[in-house]
Amino acid sequence: MTPPTDKTALRARLRTLRKGLAAAAPDAAMRAAARLPLDRLPEFQSFAGYMAQGSEIDPSPLMRRLIDTGAEAALPIAVSRHEPLEFRLWDTRSPLERDAFGILGPPGWADTVEPDLVIAPLLAFDRRGGRLGQGAGHYDRTLANLRATKPVFVLGLAYAGQEVDEIPMEPHDQRLDAILTETDFIAVARET
Repeated sequence: MTPPTDKTALRARLRTLRKGLAAAAPDAAMRAAARLPLDRLPEFQSFAGYMAQGSEIDPSPLMRRLIDTGAEAALPIAVSRHEPLEFRLWDTRSPLERDAFGILGPPGWADTVEPDLVIAPLLAFDRRGGRLGQGAGHYDRTLANLRATKPVFVLGLAYAGQEVDEIPMEPHDQRLDAILTETDFIAVARET
């Protein structure tokens, strides 16, 4: 197993890489959204996106496309720095408020939902569904909790240049079901 310190060094390198990819491809989010093959997704009534932070690829075009299918949209909220995220329904006409990390999301009175599909931000991915996040484990804990109650399809959204040969995975890490980039839709084969 790869020691956690390898992930720390990898994260630092990949944050710099992602910043360059974002600057070089300002239309990547639009191209990725157009590339999504809706017929390759399982049925979903609700989905969760995210509010892009820093150089994360912007999920807004993809979220608009999914809203057009009639699905309910939700955004993640960190109620505290140590608990799993909760997903609150997002009405684009309602004001947003900051969560425990200062990220904008639906207000406390918005209904919570367990989405059928989760769009996950990331620093890096591999073709086996490995995902490297920011390091706090919020998505891993949240996805583990969701998957314990129902099937949830997790779609990583990334720049194509964020692909690496292999993500060092630990037992608690949650794998992606597919990855969407500005150049490709990558379905992850499940090990049996």
